[in-house]
Amino acid sequence: MKKLGITLIAVAGMFLFSQNAKAQVEDPEEMESMEAVEEIQEEIDEFVEVDVVALPQAVKDAVMTDMNGVMPEEAWVKEEDGKSIYKLVVNVDGEKEKVYIDSEGNWIEKEDK
Repeated sequence: MKKLGITLIAVAGMFLFSQNAKAQVEDPEEMESMEAVEEIQEEIDEFVEVDVVALPQAVKDAVMTDMNGVMPEEAWVKEEDGKSIYKLVVNVDGEKEKVYIDSEGNWIEKEDK
């Protein structure tokens, strides 16, 4: 009977220890996703969301011409050095891309999402 009691105590101790050890290990994928969320939040804080319909005609024309008729799904704007900079999310062949363009239709920077 003593052996059974000692065995149960040992098993309970190992269970509690293993749970504590798992809680302290940080998942690298979880840390990366948290960093990505923070980066996205920083970008969103700089830009103000606008309706895609309200984009300047030069921006719409540049997207339609240079991206083979793709229409923006989402749009944000920010003022930088007296110019309006637009961040657009477009769907190109099933892949979402972020593109940056000024109010005159000049591409600033392109990034794949």
